[in-house]
Amino acid sequence: MSADNQPIVVLVEPQMGENIGACARAMLNCGLERMRIVKPRDGWPNPAAVANAAGADKVLDGVVLYDDLREAVADCQAVYVTIAWAQNQIKPVITPRQLANETRVRCAEGQKVAFVFGRERSGLHSDEISLGTAICTVPLNPDFASLNLAQAVLLMAWEWLMANDATPPRVLVTNKTAPATRGMLMNLLDHLNGALIESGFLGLPDKRPTMIRNIRNIFTRLDWTEQEINTLHGMIVKLRGKGRG
Repeated sequence: MSADNQPIVVLVEPQMGENIGACARAMLNCGLERMRIVKPRDGWPNPAAVANAAGADKVLDGVVLYDDLREAVADCQAVYVTIAWAQNQIKPVITPRQLANETRVRCAEGQKVAFVFGRERSGLHSDEISLGTAICTVPLNPDFASLNLAQAVLLMAWEWLMANDATPPRVLVTNKTAPATRGMLMNLLDHLNGALIESGFLGLPDKRPTMIRNIRNIFTRLDWTEQEINTLHGMIVKLRGKGRG
């Protein structure tokens, strides 16, 4: 998705350039590039922001400044305000995950969407919250729900990224070898069982089928590579040779 179809991160009166830079870094980690800033305390541009962005210059170079939040979101169809807890305003309160799902749909339709983050110390004022389509709060430890600005931005940006992510939840890194087939594994187990019978470990015929099944379950629970199977074959050959010697 192009930058034009992404949410816009709006920072309201951030205090320090370092915090702005950390937010830019968090955004670009998750593929977000558009940042708007309302009245940064230390002015703009800010060298401290560049230093703390750790290379996320694309975000900082595109920053647009505004005098107030109303102006900053005037062209947006949806505005999500992020606060630690819901205030006494009649608005939907959603989680970051729901925010991401809704935003994906809106952005795909060509709508402009803003994620609004308040001041480090005092957050957003009631009048600013009233501009929002919905309130987004993060379900954290109720006894300690404090986040710094960049953490809050990263949480929202991460959920946005994950809402359309196709990364497999689990992969086996095999490097230059391939995953072993079930047939290769069964051949290994035949080899192993033969060695175990020779050694006397599977010496009781009446218990042998159960013991072989238990050994098979140990091996079939794991993901093996061809190289690992070959290594185990070599180990068995060596051990059988020592036993004969």
